[in-house]
Amino acid sequence: MKEQMKDMFSMQWVDVRQDFLASLVVFLVALPLCMGIAIASGAPPVSGIITGIVGGLVVGLLAGCPLQVSGPAAGLTVIIFDFIQRFGIAKLGIVVLLAGVIQIVAGILQLGQWFRAVSPAVIQGMLAGIGVIILASQFHVMVGDTPKESAVENILSIPEAIWKGLVPEEGGANPHLAARIGVLTIGVLVLWQFLPKKVQVIPAPLVGVMVASGEAYIQNLSIEYIEFQDSIVDSIHFLKMEDFSYLLDMSILAVAVAIAFIASAETLLCATAVDQMHSGPRTRYNREMFAQGVGNFLCGFLGALPMTGVIVRSKTNIQSGGRTRLSAVFHGLWLLLLVGLFPELLELIPIASLAALLVYIGYTLINVKAIRNLSQYGRGEIVVYGVTVLMIVLTNLLVGVLAGLGVALAKLLYTTQTLKVSVEKSTATKPISITMSGTATFVSLPKLANALDKIPMNKEIHFNFDDLRYIDHACMNLLNSWKKFHETQNEKVSADWKKLESKLIEHKTTT
Repeated sequence: MKEQMKDMFSMQWVDVRQDFLASLVVFLVALPLCMGIAIASGAPPVSGIITGIVGGLVVGLLAGCPLQVSGPAAGLTVIIFDFIQRFGIAKLGIVVLLAGVIQIVAGILQLGQWFRAVSPAVIQGMLAGIGVIILASQFHVMVGDTPKESAVENILSIPEAIWKGLVPEEGGANPHLAARIGVLTIGVLVLWQFLPKKVQVIPAPLVGVMVASGEAYIQNLSIEYIEFQDSIVDSIHFLKMEDFSYLLDMSILAVAVAIAFIASAETLLCATAVDQMHSGPRTRYNREMFAQGVGNFLCGFLGALPMTGVIVRSKTNIQSGGRTRLSAVFHGLWLLLLVGLFPELLELIPIASLAALLVYIGYTLINVKAIRNLSQYGRGEIVVYGVTVLMIVLTNLLVGVLAGLGVALAKLLYTTQTLKVSVEKSTATKPISITMSGTATFVSLPKLANALDKIPMNKEIHFNFDDLRYIDHACMNLLNSWKKFHETQNEKVSADWKKLESKLIEHKTTT
């Protein structure tokens, strides 16, 4: 008994040690991402760190996916930036809190599995659309330029931004110093992939930001840096009673629903990917949904950014040896200690470096490999993907996702409701063979009628219904009427009519 207790204690100690070491690596990856995503969202850097702290200390303890790490996500950057521009940052807390309530209710109602049913083409299109917008907007920040008002303007003006970043201004001024820092960061991120695996244990985002910060500090460059005007406690903007009056605004409610939907889809897809990376406990999706709701509820109450489960930090956690939920919890603790005790260190980080980090993330979200994978399932998937990306870039995230879902639904209806009618000509020994496959409904009735009208008279006819999944009353009436007419012309019409009738009756009984 003592030996068993000793072995159990030893295993638990090994887990804690591994989680401790993994949490340090995750913390170093999460730190620049939390701040960069906050800036890209139009919010103070500390708001992203607060979200990371809640994602670690709270969601880490409650999560249904123990090895998943939660925090501010690039996937919500577009919608949050648009919200802050339209309504102001003061209303951000209430909309995030409401999104959290929606997720909590969805978790209680066991709706977690339903979010996994979203078409992969829509999800990949959503991520790619977000990637395009982030890359285009943050590229301007990276080279010291000002982002434009729309995604299309940002894309079209990238050549102009490059020119500003590289060509000296009138009077012989140096190129933008911010552009140098941004390019340096990107260069480190790219080159880091080619170094030995032992070296890559140190996270590339951390190295890129540290190198760029060191260069800016040594050269004493006159560029924009992170600013922490207050302590983390003073930076928290608790909700007030009057903030709840915003719940009567339907536009606020619509944004909350959009945040809840997108955050849930991204979180649960991330959880599915995390399950494929390790052999430990599988994700409990409804519990994960509930945990994310609690996290967003608290983030809203604190006036911080919304959160999701994030794949980069989760992958880092697993690759660094994380074994239990303690690694996610510890990473939240390290964020809290750093911001609480050493905020002056963060003020050495150039904003251009964080923008460059997001440009790189935006590029990785435009996953070319995902497009190739989708193409294996037909052109329809590519169309869904393309419509989602295009509408997100041209309009906004919510409209783009809804458009993608609409096309995916139309594709599904077309696929399941399509009727195929093939006619094989008769020979001296065989009658005309008419094969019906798919689904025969009133929508496809004109197609069926057109095919039947082309059947020549005075010929023996045989119907094959083996591949017909369902027939409705309208098409059944058409076939019966057509059969009776041809039989009055002394033509033989053969088929397994009982099988045909069963396809209508079975549908009635199952519905």
